[in-house]
Amino acid sequence: MVAHRPPPCRAGGGCETIPLDMTAWLSVLVPLLVMFFALGMERVESKLRESTVRTEELDELLHKPRPEEVRALFRQGTGRALELFRLRSRGTRGRRPAKRSKAA
Repeated sequence: MVAHRPPPCRAGGGCETIPLDMTAWLSVLVPLLVMFFALGMERVESKLRESTVRTEELDELLHKPRPEEVRALFRQGTGRALELFRLRSRGTRGRRPAKRSKAA
């Protein structure tokens, strides 16, 4: 059986302790870091909440897409495709939008 030795102690006092100034810094910095992390996550969450899509809209878009909506979904993402779909479902889109030139 191997006997375990206690950790080596310093001559000045306790064995492997954290200095008081380091404890003070940690007790101040850790709550501040947690608070800033929480504030950052709140900003991310609010942006995600604004850009949420109703499931019914997305299902209807994927079941009955028009060519320009598919093109927008492929090139510009879900946001633009849903925008075109919403315009179509409102009935405010009477004519096709003018094409933009690639030079502009």
